[in-house]
Amino acid sequence: MDQTLWQYQFRIIMLGDSTVGKSSLLKRYTEDLFMEESMTETVGVDFYVHFLEVELGVRIKLQFWDTAGQERFRSVTRSYYRNSVGGLLVFDMTSRASFDHIKNWHSEVCEQVRPHKVIFILVAHKSDRDEHGERAVSQEEAQKLAAQLGIPYVETSAKTGQNIKEAFELLTRQVYQGLLNGEVKLQEGWDGVKCSNPQALHLQRSSLSQPSASSAKIKKCCG
Repeated sequence: MDQTLWQYQFRIIMLGDSTVGKSSLLKRYTEDLFMEESMTETVGVDFYVHFLEVELGVRIKLQFWDTAGQERFRSVTRSYYRNSVGGLLVFDMTSRASFDHIKNWHSEVCEQVRPHKVIFILVAHKSDRDEHGERAVSQEEAQKLAAQLGIPYVETSAKTGQNIKEAFELLTRQVYQGLLNGEVKLQEGWDGVKCSNPQALHLQRSSLSQPSASSAKIKKCCG
């Protein structure tokens, strides 16, 4: 299929402290490559593109904005929050501090995007280190935080590839279902979602009787 053709474009932002592995996750998903964090440190914001067919004939162009976690770049990365429709909140499961900072990342984005909505998932990275006894955040703690924020939780490893595809596709399908349900709206001057044919979206929404069984329940930010 010609990669210039897409029905919808979603802007997704990667959020989390420095060295949690946001760039490694994106490298694994978009290029199926693994690189150590020391080789992928982000300065400011990096940009990735990927395509995903969420259902027959519906192709999504995903624009990923990979933000630097360092405080000195925060003023730069904040400017990308407002035009994002989805966010991966990433922490390193071997780092308690990165987990403790997740609420701050979440609330900061919510404040910046009003009145728009961002759909999140919580991602624990470096699950390959769990078997070596390096885990600093239990699965139960992470699941509890995800429940408090009203978002799904996934454990991943860019090194082994565990749940990488599942995490990114879960978020993409939630945004798409939000479009069909009207919880995510196309708006003039907002680049979080773009549609190559807005009339097609209207027709799809009108014909939708109920979400498919495979679609995850949509969670809203700042509702």
